[in-house]
Amino acid sequence: EDERIVAEIMRRRFFPALITHKAWEGFHFAGHEIRITEATDCYGAVVWPSALVLCYFLETNSKQYNLVDKNVIEIGAGTGLVSIVASLLGALVTATDLPELLGNLQHNVLQNTKLKCKHQPCVKELSWGIDLEKNFPRSSCHFDYIMAADVVYHHPFLDELLLTFDHLCKNDTVILWAMKFRLDKENQFVGKFQTLFDLDVISNFPSLNITLYKAMRKGRMKA
Repeated sequence: EDERIVAEIMRRRFFPALITHKAWEGFHFAGHEIRITEATDCYGAVVWPSALVLCYFLETNSKQYNLVDKNVIEIGAGTGLVSIVASLLGALVTATDLPELLGNLQHNVLQNTKLKCKHQPCVKELSWGIDLEKNFPRSSCHFDYIMAADVVYHHPFLDELLLTFDHLCKNDTVILWAMKFRLDKENQFVGKFQTLFDLDVISNFPSLNITLYKAMRKGRMKA
């Protein structure tokens, strides 16, 4: 079952028939052909398999997780694929990443969503743990969903990442997070994450070493 679904996910990716001066990859999601421009000089400008897993989930579970008119933020958006798919599915999306990635992110988002979406997504700088209240004040920012794909890897900002999840998450916010397991240090992040959030496994793909999680804040008021 794992291999069958993974094969289906990977079939959503295609490559240009002719070599062009600018590297790009193509994807089929939400009834659209999406073209993503990549850069090979940094991690954030490449499409990683976790993003494909999350996009596939959003598309194939669009009834249970209806994104129409929902306020969505993606942290570590990278090339923007997840944000683009969420936008095509009707969400009001804020795609965020480091300042040096915003140019390519903005290009991809605009190229693939203009005149195609109910809500035009916006691109915004977000450096984890920095100026959170200034740029995303708790009193006025409310997100129905926080989305993240492959934000946990060998970098020194895991504490800041957790702080960012905590700041952006309200009691009714749903976090959808696809994670590729690599090294013990990064894997320990899951334990720290669970001190603040209830974590459930939605899907598991052993062949990719990727797990898709749903999370909500601990201690929230339950109906």
